[in-house]
Amino acid sequence: MDALVAISRELCEQVEELRFPSIHLVYNPLVYARAPHEEYLERFGAKRPREVLMVGMNPGPFGMAQTGVPFGDVAMVRDFLGIAGRVGKPPVEHPRRPIAGFDCHRSEVSGTRFWGWARDRFGTAEHFFERVYVANWCPLVFMNESGANIPPDKLPAVECKPLFRACNAAFVRVAEVMQPSLVVAIGAFAEKRAREALGDDAQIGRILHPSPASPAANNWAAVVDAQLRALGFEPA
Repeated sequence: MDALVAISRELCEQVEELRFPSIHLVYNPLVYARAPHEEYLERFGAKRPREVLMVGMNPGPFGMAQTGVPFGDVAMVRDFLGIAGRVGKPPVEHPRRPIAGFDCHRSEVSGTRFWGWARDRFGTAEHFFERVYVANWCPLVFMNESGANIPPDKLPAVECKPLFRACNAAFVRVAEVMQPSLVVAIGAFAEKRAREALGDDAQIGRILHPSPASPAANNWAAVVDAQLRALGFEPA
């Protein structure tokens, strides 16, 4: 079994055993979207070592929650990455957050921005992944009763501690496999977790998260180009 697939499956088993009493619903795409998720790992994680390891926070409701791929907007995953596998259903669905897999017609803005940037700068997915690998730190989606997203850092301490331990340990293993020269956290939360997991010896930088919630991200591609160059990585 491929090393990244083994790490993913072990993390999946660990987080499946966790309980989150404060949360209305939890989705785990490593279970119901395993086929496209593992296709992503095997196709785009095979080259090692990698110049840059990028890490995001956790799945978005219309991104990885639907496709199993980090920042996995359906159109980008299908058309740019060339992945379109079978996606099942979580045990319980929120009526406002149904899982339709590659039949989902909602766009994930963060994903369109991220993979659109990769396409525009590198041309092909293969060229991008020659230099960069992208992972999410946490595989779970957390929702309140209204279906609104709850970031992992908003969990009560008693619930987040075992989750953080499992995700940090898995991320350490991903970094050991990919052996990056530079770890690039996508957003402040991911940077905090990367530093916590990898320690002071790792070369870690941060770029702006492509979320539409941030006005600064309206010109995300240009901002990130400058940030990456400042970290010593030329996106081309």
